Amino acid sequence: MIQTIQDNNGIATGVFIPIENWNLIVQQYPNIKNTSDELLPWQKKIIDDRLLDMHNNHKLKPIAEFYTFLDAEL
Repeated sequence: MIQTIQDNNGIATGVFIPIENWNLIVQQYPNIKNTSDELLPWQKKIIDDRLLDMHNNHKLKPIAEFYTFLDAEL
C-alpha cells in the first residue's frame, strides 16, 4: 500500500512506495533511476545568463521594495 508522509500540519511532504510497487514502476520506466535533482551544465548556463542579463539591466530590485508594493496594494 502506498502511504503519504505528512508534516505536523497535515501537508503531504513525501510518499512511501513499497518495493514491489517500485519494481513495477522501474519495469515500466527503466530510465527513472537516471533522474537527478541537479541541473545539467547547459541548463545552469541559461539560468546564469538570464540572471546576469537581469542584473546588468537593473531589473532586479531589493525585496523590501516588493514588500512595500504589496503592502500598498492591500
